[in-house]
Amino acid sequence: MSLYCWLALVALVPMTLSTEPGVKVRITAKGLEYGRQVGMAALQEKLKAIRIPDFSGKQRVSRIGKVRYSLTNLIIKSVGLPTSSVNLVAGTGVKMSITGAFISVRGNWRVKYLFIRDSGSFDLDVRDLSISATIAIGRDATGHPMVSGANCAANVGSARVKFHGGASWLYNLFSKYINRALRKAMEKQICPLVTKAISDMNPRLQTLNVLAKVDKHAEIEYSMVSPPTISTSAIDLNLKGEFYNIGNHKEPPFSPKAISLPPQVNKMVYISLSAFTANSAGFVYNRAGILSEDITDDMVNYLPSDSTPKQVSCCVFQIARRFPGLMMKLVVKTAKDPIASFEPNSMTVNATGTVTAYAIQPNGALTSLFVLNLETSVSARVFLTGMRLGGAVTLNKFDLTLGASSVGQFRVKSLDSIFEMVLNLVVIPVLNVQLAKGYPLPALKNMNLLNTQLQILKDNILIGTDVHFTG
Repeated sequence: MSLYCWLALVALVPMTLSTEPGVKVRITAKGLEYGRQVGMAALQEKLKAIRIPDFSGKQRVSRIGKVRYSLTNLIIKSVGLPTSSVNLVAGTGVKMSITGAFISVRGNWRVKYLFIRDSGSFDLDVRDLSISATIAIGRDATGHPMVSGANCAANVGSARVKFHGGASWLYNLFSKYINRALRKAMEKQICPLVTKAISDMNPRLQTLNVLAKVDKHAEIEYSMVSPPTISTSAIDLNLKGEFYNIGNHKEPPFSPKAISLPPQVNKMVYISLSAFTANSAGFVYNRAGILSEDITDDMVNYLPSDSTPKQVSCCVFQIARRFPGLMMKLVVKTAKDPIASFEPNSMTVNATGTVTAYAIQPNGALTSLFVLNLETSVSARVFLTGMRLGGAVTLNKFDLTLGASSVGQFRVKSLDSIFEMVLNLVVIPVLNVQLAKGYPLPALKNMNLLNTQLQILKDNILIGTDVHFTG
């Protein structure tokens, strides 16, 4: 696990020209603390990869003379980062601080003095190592998130070397010179390594679901509509959160409203999904022409046998006399984009549609019988399935009026009971199968949600969750 997993949360997706988001994400202090834990583990592994160059030189030692020496094969044996912290820098990013770190190194030494040649091993203990760096958060030219290191500083409090074997007594005479050289060498190595560790996050950031496929008809875009808002307590991300027809991005005739997040801090991440996102889905699916359902006789045959004759006799028998022996077909479809609205603990979707009745001729041709105008209201329940948000609806109420008829006038109210059953037992179950599949939330690769809470608030759905990364 590397630092990208948590820092990528602050820069999920690319740029757009919009001003108001459809989705807002907040990363709290608890989320940053989790990031610190996984980040320090990753940085510790990076520090183990430090390659200290071989040293060679000469040093004049009092009362002995000039001594030539070399230190080779320096290998990091252990690294400790006992104290670390991450803090938000308003308007910039994250400041990382490490104090009291230590590094243990082992290597070989070789010396030449007059006619004396000798060699052995040594141990180097680097103590009181401190590192600080600012991780700036932005976007690259393609609109993907990007992080970069800035203002890195490293200081080695002490570097003590102990020589073993051979003429180590001779090395020990000028060990203070070696200590100083090794300390400077370590300080030069650390900041480039930290900066590279930060830059190494960027390839991983390209795996974010900037444009996520929902199904064969739609995809959802989670591009950033503005730079992240970084305060001293949280990071807010403004994401587009808009559905599009695949390969044909057309803006809906409405815009998102401003989203305000409640002051909740118990979870690592809060995701606010506005009514705009849901309504952009309605726009897309209606535009694709798939918000329709064909109902045939074999489907209606599953309805309770005592549900129809008396209520619809005035209509059905009149039709039957004109088209004896023909099968019937009803086409239920939307006439306008469905509109979702959110109130505390309640989500409602209102839809305007039509019900067209056809007689199916022996050659398969359809003869239009009548058209009913249909106004429906459903209550929606939303839930999480993995990294997707799903839903299900139940019928609140509906209203039928006659739009057109080629079989004469009839009492539309007499059809209420049968259409209520058709909606409840045929149309809505089919719809719920699709809604249960859900659509993907903004996420990083290998990201899982834990301890999730979901609330319906005024004008938005709020998901509070902890996160965990695998792999």
